[in-house]
Amino acid sequence: MEKAAEQHILVARNLNKTYSQRSGRFGFGSTKIKALDDVSLALRAGSTLAVVGESGSGKSTLARCLLQLQPLDSGEVIFQDKNLARLSVHHLRMKRRYLQMIFQDPFASLNPRMKVCDIVAEGLVIHGLGTGREQQDKVVQMLERVGLSAADMNKYPHQFSGGQRQRIGIARALVLEPKVVVCDEPVSALDVSVQAQILLLLRSLQQEMDLSYIFISHDLRVVRHIADDIAVMYKGRIVEQGKVEEIYSAPTQDYTRNLLNSIPGRKSLAA
Repeated sequence: MEKAAEQHILVARNLNKTYSQRSGRFGFGSTKIKALDDVSLALRAGSTLAVVGESGSGKSTLARCLLQLQPLDSGEVIFQDKNLARLSVHHLRMKRRYLQMIFQDPFASLNPRMKVCDIVAEGLVIHGLGTGREQQDKVVQMLERVGLSAADMNKYPHQFSGGQRQRIGIARALVLEPKVVVCDEPVSALDVSVQAQILLLLRSLQQEMDLSYIFISHDLRVVRHIADDIAVMYKGRIVEQGKVEEIYSAPTQDYTRNLLNSIPGRKSLAA
């Protein structure tokens, strides 16, 4: 049996993040908002860890802090035996190839002035991976892998549906062959039927490419179809963690119970 430490591809320990918000009648005062309050979690290699909670619970802040898109006040994020929070800009950039993000809004996350080929190839260009021809071939392969085609390379984002745009976003994230992908509410802006297609695609790509996902969501119906483990967030804290079936069948926290009871058509869980 493997040691627990060997199974974890990314570990976050004691993450804290505070924002200042203007307050008072004329906005001269400030209020501290604790977005992350001593958050710790671990992602098992090849698995999906869902982080769930209501709007404002700190989920998206956590996603961005894990990838160092926002600086932490304190805490550490360990990936490939390195604390990302302490890396230099140069070394963090090198690590970012293996840590990618799929964003929530497929309409806002793609540059409308860029062609699809340039959007998907951007990471390859930034990291200097391959010749121009090799990059183009890689883009075609990735587009086909997510259900698009080479004919789509010279189109612009406005020429695609919401689901197709999210496929472009997925191709952009995965073309670098990352190890960990943070999916920040990747299907919340899509129709229910399209949500199912994207979830199936993400699961298929995970198996094909040996990916590990952190899946941010407020929708527990969606989470059950993709997650192996769940961490429940409330007011910046992780209040409950466990295997997906354990959380769904026997939650220990009232907050988790209330989230589950809010799912339409689900039998209510008693306290």
